[in-house]
Amino acid sequence: MGQVAFYAPLKSPHHPVPSGERQMARNLMQLLTRDGVAPTLVSELRSFDKRGDAAVQAELLAQAEAEIPALIARGQAEGWGVWTTYHSYYKAPDLLGPTVSAALNIPYVSFEATRANKRLGGPWDAFEQKAQAACDAADVLFHFTERDAVALRDHLTDGQQLVHLPPFLAQEDLPTQAQPDAPIVLVAGMMRKGDKLASYNIIAEALGHLTGDWQVEIAGDGPCRADVEAQMAPFGERVQFLGQLDAEGMAAAYSRAGVFFWPGVNEAFGMVYLEAQAHGVPVVAQDRPGVRDVVASAGLVADDTPEALAAALWSVLNDAETHTQRAQGARELVQQRHLLEAARRTVWDVLNPLMKETL
Repeated sequence: MGQVAFYAPLKSPHHPVPSGERQMARNLMQLLTRDGVAPTLVSELRSFDKRGDAAVQAELLAQAEAEIPALIARGQAEGWGVWTTYHSYYKAPDLLGPTVSAALNIPYVSFEATRANKRLGGPWDAFEQKAQAACDAADVLFHFTERDAVALRDHLTDGQQLVHLPPFLAQEDLPTQAQPDAPIVLVAGMMRKGDKLASYNIIAEALGHLTGDWQVEIAGDGPCRADVEAQMAPFGERVQFLGQLDAEGMAAAYSRAGVFFWPGVNEAFGMVYLEAQAHGVPVVAQDRPGVRDVVASAGLVADDTPEALAAALWSVLNDAETHTQRAQGARELVQQRHLLEAARRTVWDVLNPLMKETL
């Protein structure tokens, strides 16, 4: 049936900086492994323009054009049977897959593609046009959240499939359940300007209203660490900074936690929510698009005031029955919808017949 070609234009699975983006790229490569044969990572071209710079976009377009002939030749030699792309959008569109797959006459499949008409005519106009062209070229569009599906659904062409693939962990089974022996609030997020720092601002405000006995452990690092440390300074020794942790370190942090707290400002969905819930750590988050696709409903706080978030944290930390029910519900949610078996079945039920049609 041919080899699976895989490409992630925003962040390669080999990128040195840990993130949910990198983790999902790795998860998809594991999901796309078939009969022990892993997909081929076909390019490391990062088509990312953070600021909307026309010169940067032109240079990236030129790099893509220069790379395409070699990819076509490689695909012919290696017998690629399908091209798959993860996360093409206006800041990092897929500049390779539509052209290469058309030249090879193989299916083009996109995971978490987005359309953003409001970017047309602005500083990312050229890239948004490419992102929309990639959506139009796809035989299948797998979407992780309902928010992404709305714009995609409105522009489907004849024969295109739009398929919901819930975000997933690359695990066959749940990990050992957390057994916290202290009222620890676990926070995990990169420390950088924008949405991440905004979430840390909300956390600091909520902690200012949290009463009783509690501690906070913060996993993460980044250029705004000093800002986060300043926000947490009023809480003194209650707060411990763990730094950037690997998978083993995060597993240990989950095992100690009584609750996981991350507001989720503009999160696409957030892999840390799934990881925490898989360990049986109840989540407290704001009720936001994307977040609500992966967090058990009991953990979503519709009232986004600091007082309401503090009350939600207090309830989980201080009511044993609430904690037990929330922990069980979190693990059941992940078990049913967000592990590898369910994701693999969803994807390969679509890919198998699609790839057979091209033989």
